[in-house]
Amino acid sequence: MRDLITVLVVLFGTCVPQWLHASDAEPRPAAKKKPAEDRLVPLNPKGTLLLDRVGKRVLLKAKIVQREALLEFFCCLSQTLEHESILSVDAKAFEVHAALLSIGAKSGKPVEFQPKFKPPTGQVIDVYVQWRDKKNKLRRVRGQEWVQTSTNRFFAAKLKKLPADLKIPADSELRYDDVVKELLWFGPMSKSQKKKLLTWSRDKDYQQAINEFYRRSQPKPMKADWVFAGSMLVKDEVDGKEFYLAEDGQLISVANFPSATIDIAMQSSDSKESLLFEAATKKIPPLGTEVLIELIPKQTKKGDQKKKGQSTPAAPADKSKQRNLRKK
Repeated sequence: MRDLITVLVVLFGTCVPQWLHASDAEPRPAAKKKPAEDRLVPLNPKGTLLLDRVGKRVLLKAKIVQREALLEFFCCLSQTLEHESILSVDAKAFEVHAALLSIGAKSGKPVEFQPKFKPPTGQVIDVYVQWRDKKNKLRRVRGQEWVQTSTNRFFAAKLKKLPADLKIPADSELRYDDVVKELLWFGPMSKSQKKKLLTWSRDKDYQQAINEFYRRSQPKPMKADWVFAGSMLVKDEVDGKEFYLAEDGQLISVANFPSATIDIAMQSSDSKESLLFEAATKKIPPLGTEVLIELIPKQTKKGDQKKKGQSTPAAPADKSKQRNLRKK
């Protein structure tokens, strides 16, 4: 535990949460087992961040702020990035980082874009959400079930020229860009639409494009894991103080950000025109619903951690890497 506190002092200065020091006291006599809810330790004054040492979980009391948006985040910090996140929590990102460290989670490295893309690394964090439905029944699902591949966007397929037998009606959602030589479709394609479009031309490349549009435009649950990338520290050029980048709001992301505490373990663009994920509206409870987020470090076999490139928490970033990271 003292090693952990030393690391956090380096990361966060003297603002290490007092609950970490408290657990470093002399061992106490064994106590009787308590119910699960009684062994949860509040880690901040508002009680929105909880620690379950026995269950090896970090818990966040959040609320639903988006159900229909294109997403960059699964959960952001309160009053930051709610326009592009399903959930929001009133807590500090560095305290979530510290809580994960305290139950043995290993942070890795944030995503890198230059000179070539390197995905974020770190221990896999299983994310679950709990809430009560209209009948007051407790529900629990994986966080990935609330995120699906984006369908409200353009899909493109290369097509050197329009087939001779193809006449696209002016009111059709199908378009052809003669400049870049691409066939375009916007949004999800239904089976009836696909069937109709396939009758417009017998050209092999055209038919392949329509079938591909249909396949790609069907919403699919997010399959990628989340990893404890650990964000990074930067130094303020004005006052010289170090700043934990995730305090800008990037707690759990579905688009790659070097500032994210927990990032998606795949290449996922943060460009507005190329966002890969959206909220799975039909599966998400109403706006304002209170949700308990569970962060559970996934246990790996010995040797797996080294192979996945996990390491100690990220060191302060070089000045050359600090630019443009706080764009949001």
